[in-house]
Amino acid sequence: MNAIQKLQQSLPEHIDALLVTCERHQRYLTGLNYTDGYVLVSKSHAWLLADFRYIEVAKRCESDDLTVVLLTNRKVCLGNILADYKLSRVGYESAFLTCGALDGLKKTFPLVDFVPCGGLIEKMREYKTAEEVSHIVAAQRIAEQALERLLTLMTPSMTEIDVALELDYGMRKLGAEKPAFDTIAVSGSASSLPHGEPRNIKLEKGFLTMDFGALVNGYCSDMTRTIVIGKADDEMKKVYHTVLDAQLAALDFVAVGKTGAACDKVARDRIDGAGYEGCFGHSLGHGVGMFIHEEPRLSFTWEKPLEPGQIVTVEPGIYIEGKYGVRIEDMVWLTEEGAVNLTKAPKDLIELF
Repeated sequence: MNAIQKLQQSLPEHIDALLVTCERHQRYLTGLNYTDGYVLVSKSHAWLLADFRYIEVAKRCESDDLTVVLLTNRKVCLGNILADYKLSRVGYESAFLTCGALDGLKKTFPLVDFVPCGGLIEKMREYKTAEEVSHIVAAQRIAEQALERLLTLMTPSMTEIDVALELDYGMRKLGAEKPAFDTIAVSGSASSLPHGEPRNIKLEKGFLTMDFGALVNGYCSDMTRTIVIGKADDEMKKVYHTVLDAQLAALDFVAVGKTGAACDKVARDRIDGAGYEGCFGHSLGHGVGMFIHEEPRLSFTWEKPLEPGQIVTVEPGIYIEGKYGVRIEDMVWLTEEGAVNLTKAPKDLIELF
């Protein structure tokens, strides 16, 4: 069963169709990476509406489940479908459609009742097919190779921006569509900022934390590795190995049936028990797929059990304000047979220069 068929089966009884405006969701349903169009899915039909810029490639996506329509005039093209198929109650993606766009639809189609209907596709995307897993694994391998490449190029005169750009270039060179998100590369005292922005300054002595991922066929990878510029002192080694110990404990624990809260607690207890209580301020992990952050969550608030097919990150950290920080992150695929770590990059403490 493909994504369109799954969505058709999950449409609520109180709507006739779902108007999909999120570009990533449109790609998820049709395979087409495009902008400025619509996907409309009723309980028996589905339509991809694309303008002249995309229509040639859109036609390649046409199938028994999907009709491609040249979008010349929104009011006419979308209106004809709504009228011909008597679609009077249309759900919309409340998490993605702006108030202005919704107001425009209501004015253009006054006889249609537009109903907020969020979360349908998001829930479907939690459970990855074998093909989706293969895309995420391919993205992860590219990210790992980009890191290997970077480590052979690094010099003491590089800036944080240089490091981020080399990772981005390496991922693109190795086949990624683009980075999955804005690459983080922060050194020295800035490594205490979990989502710090790369600066145009030479790498500071101390920890260098790099959080990055590749996008392949619309799917993200996500990893973090922390290395040392210079030599690590005893306290730095303790911080690094505490984070690594917490991550390994969580990786060993995470599994189908465990709650996100329980997974988070395993790592947090290790960090707190080592004397760094309050220094791990974010959750243990999050889902990854077409979005870099999606459900489920490995956090103290997530009391639902993890399920087969989900992919989550496991990324504990210690951040000492104004001093430094360490984070180590892998991705895990949850299966009935056990948790599969999709990340192969080594985690030994690396010291450069």
